[in-house]
Amino acid sequence: MLVYTIKELCRTCYTCVRECPARAIRIVGGQAEVITERCIACGNCTKVCSQGAKVFVNTVDQVRKVLVKPGKKAAIVAPSFPAEFHDVTDHKKVVGMIRALGFDYVAEVSFGADLVAHRYRNLVSEAGAKNYVSSDCPAIVSFVRFYHPDLTQNLVPVVSPMVAMTRVMRKKYGNDLSVTFIGPCVAKKAETGEVDVAITFLELREMFEASGISPDAVIPSEFDPPLGGRGAIFPVTRGLLQTAGVNDDAITGNIIAAEGRIDFQEAIREFEEGMIGGQHLELLCCEGCIMGPGMSKGGKQYNRRALVSTYAQDKMAELNMEEWRKNLELYDMLDLSVRFRPEDMRRDQPEDEKIQEVLVSMGKLTPKDHLDCGACGYETCVDHAVAIVKGLAEEEMCLPNTIDKLHRSVQDLALSNAKLTTMQNALKQSEKLAHMGQLSAGIAHELNNPLGVVIMYSNILLEECKPDDPVRDDLRLIVDQAARCKKIVGGLLNFARKNQVNYQFVNIRKLTESSIEGVVFPDNIKAVIDDNTTSPDALIDSEQVTQVLTNLFKNAIDAMPDGGTLTVRLEDTPGDVIFNVSDTGTGINEEDKPKIFEPFFTTKGIGKGTGLGLATTYGIVKMHKGQITVETNSDRAKGPTGTTFRIILPRRDK
Repeated sequence: MLVYTIKELCRTCYTCVRECPARAIRIVGGQAEVITERCIACGNCTKVCSQGAKVFVNTVDQVRKVLVKPGKKAAIVAPSFPAEFHDVTDHKKVVGMIRALGFDYVAEVSFGADLVAHRYRNLVSEAGAKNYVSSDCPAIVSFVRFYHPDLTQNLVPVVSPMVAMTRVMRKKYGNDLSVTFIGPCVAKKAETGEVDVAITFLELREMFEASGISPDAVIPSEFDPPLGGRGAIFPVTRGLLQTAGVNDDAITGNIIAAEGRIDFQEAIREFEEGMIGGQHLELLCCEGCIMGPGMSKGGKQYNRRALVSTYAQDKMAELNMEEWRKNLELYDMLDLSVRFRPEDMRRDQPEDEKIQEVLVSMGKLTPKDHLDCGACGYETCVDHAVAIVKGLAEEEMCLPNTIDKLHRSVQDLALSNAKLTTMQNALKQSEKLAHMGQLSAGIAHELNNPLGVVIMYSNILLEECKPDDPVRDDLRLIVDQAARCKKIVGGLLNFARKNQVNYQFVNIRKLTESSIEGVVFPDNIKAVIDDNTTSPDALIDSEQVTQVLTNLFKNAIDAMPDGGTLTVRLEDTPGDVIFNVSDTGTGINEEDKPKIFEPFFTTKGIGKGTGLGLATTYGIVKMHKGQITVETNSDRAKGPTGTTFRIILPRRDK
């Protein structure tokens, strides 16, 4: 396992999914896991992960073990080092720092690049040669072997510059030489070859810091021979072609160069499909080795390219060309051949039915629903669905669908919260009315006996009083007010009663008509019944419901002193019957709405209301296990005034 995830740091941004050319990232529980057997070790995910959740294996300890072993040790340095050590003006100081770690020899991989380029030029120049795919980038080699195995035979059968330089060093200094590769590439850690260990420039800097080695504290030193030549430009775009001196002119040449995760994949795809026949491919997984994952973060591509080019120019100006040619001829006799074996990692394409099922589950019912936004890390919605079927992705990765679900959840939560608030208010109201009912029952019980005496004797005195007696009017007032008190006490008892509902099979249309007939309506008020029921029969207490309607009718009449219309709209559902009592009156003020069902609360003048009508109505509705709500508007500036009471009563079985 060269690349892995630190789960504690993974933030499910899916950037690594998008950047992985091998689709070697699996999302499980919202976290990205590297599928080791599919990984080509390109290191793209480590470059783009802003949280540092994707990391590659650190091999510094292996280097330290090599350094303490008996025998000679050599470090071979990739030609991209000038782009990494831009802060060190003299390359000899970099060499000196590496020697200070304990290496006996420090050589350039650029000479190995010279050898590989020479072999490459001979292969592509042969008459009738097959079309080749460059093999100097180990990530490209793995990608071809895993995901385009039929093209494995087209890989250039030449080892990479790293392996070539390793063979050169052992030829020159002995086969027991320990070799450490230092470069910008993670894939080198997995490349089959003779090196003992490979580390990145980042790890080299780590070793410098741990050992306290700085440019000013070492003796500058030149690379050990054989020195490289044009191979110094190998790590930049078209570096192999320029090193080999191969013609890559767009008109006369037959080489196509591509770099980066998108371009190299497209080039391979078109090459395999025969769309670019007669052409060779020179491919790099990164935007040149100078942008490899083993380089320090934050470097700019063209600045690094310029640093490498400047170093190569200075090098070629000072290079002993005669000695370089002798070395090239000497080591060109080495066996630099390699055979690559295909290792098919492709997965079968899922059935269209399964893909469609996943798309539907993500709300993608038609092609127009396929946004192809790429937020999930896949280029298209179909690619995402395929990955889900293969077990590589999750539906929640689809950001638009997840946002839609979130909005629906928020709406459902708001609705549930509103219902809960309503139920809490209803519960508070019920508790309040229960306490008021107990108090009212006690008061009514205690008042009934003395009030009965007052009523009886006041009526006796009124009957015995002569018509012209001056106290007769006073006695009549006593009788009237005592009768009013009796009505109030009766209302208290009615509000507080705990008797059961006397269910009867009633036609609510006829019940409403009889209730209207029992109320005297002024001439300027019109009563209308709007029957929208399909089955108007229900089991309810006709006497109590009549009282409910009568109370509402009387309140509506009082709310329309200048006349208007009272409308009773009847509705029903399979389980309920519904009364909507509406008026066109003055409405109810917002501050009064929470108190309208409380006993003794009234907005009518003194002597015109007891404040028990709506409280009694509320109690009757609740005894029926029903609901009562009110909608009102008392502000003409906000529209028509008026009030609607909505009563929902369970229909119950016959």
